[in-house]
Amino acid sequence: MEQKQVQIKAKDDDLKGVYSNLMVVSHTKEEFCLDFINNFNPPILTARVLTSPAHVKRMVQALGVNIKKYEERFGVVEAAESPETVLGFQPQK
Repeated sequence: MEQKQVQIKAKDDDLKGVYSNLMVVSHTKEEFCLDFINNFNPPILTARVLTSPAHVKRMVQALGVNIKKYEERFGVVEAAESPETVLGFQPQK
């Protein structure tokens, strides 16, 4: 597959990024909602991303590839424990 360069416009504030140490995922049949939260007192929503199920699947695959590359270079990443703070969200089963 041929790779293309894409010019992306971004506001200066967006280039700074935001910190998140918690993500809450919810979905309907048509879309996923990814809420990124800074889980300090009080917890603050730092970003919300709405996207299609197909795009979420591509994101998960891309993250898997990049975690593998990261671990090959820097060593195994241990998964963080779930936070003890309850935000009123229930895990989906």
